[in-house]
Amino acid sequence: MSWLDKVRNSISSLAKRDTPDELWMKCASCGEMLFIKEFEANLSVCPKCEHHGRIGAKARFDLLLDTGYTVLPTPKVPENPLNFRDTKKYPDRLKAARATNPYPDALTNAYGAVNGAKAVLGVQDFKFMGGSMGMAVGEAFVAGVEKAIAENCAYVIVTAAGGARMQEGILSLMQMPKTTVATRRLAAAGLPYIVVLTDPTTGGVTASYAMLGDVQIAEPGALIGFAGQRVIQDTIREKLPDGFQRAEYLHAHGMVDMVVHRKDLKDTLATLLGYLARKEVA
Repeated sequence: MSWLDKVRNSISSLAKRDTPDELWMKCASCGEMLFIKEFEANLSVCPKCEHHGRIGAKARFDLLLDTGYTVLPTPKVPENPLNFRDTKKYPDRLKAARATNPYPDALTNAYGAVNGAKAVLGVQDFKFMGGSMGMAVGEAFVAGVEKAIAENCAYVIVTAAGGARMQEGILSLMQMPKTTVATRRLAAAGLPYIVVLTDPTTGGVTASYAMLGDVQIAEPGALIGFAGQRVIQDTIREKLPDGFQRAEYLHAHGMVDMVVHRKDLKDTLATLLGYLARKEVA
């Protein structure tokens, strides 16, 4: 046995220290290896390339609302109106999603303040069945609007969705006009409606309440669109430009009003809420 083999064997015989399984992650954009705790401390933004990772509803509330906010109850809806089943039963998919998420469906509202400015904040969580829009999402959106009207404050929605929830079929598509009407109620009450588009915002969500804000904000690099890029390209039989459906491209072409880094988002919202707040005329 060579000396190298002896050293290798002696090293392998040493007791291994217990360490957590997940300490590091690879950036989805640049491939840089990141220490997870440092990545999360940086608001889940890559320090090298500024790629904005996806974050959940609880993290959004903590990021955008002042301390002391109240999470609003999620409205109850029929959970399997079509008795849908694919490779798994729909109730089983809901159960699995709820086991790994803090809230009972993809859209959750909280009432609080953004740097002192009152607001109701709705957040879609992509981790919950891809943030898909079903009856629960539609009801939660309307409930958020009603709370904003009752409190005479703005409704801010942070979108992240793959579109309508296929397990609810036509009932999920009916949420598009339902939520659109709710935004009109906000407008009639003279209250601001602000949309924060995050990665990804697509399908029926984009075709309804995600594009109806008084102000449209997007996070850097967010994918925003209705149909997928490949579907569009195959339909029109033309190569699409670089960055198509990304936040910066949409901003350059007038589809969104501004692209804001996550660390600046709360201050930007507070400024907008101050501008848009209804002023009493003397």
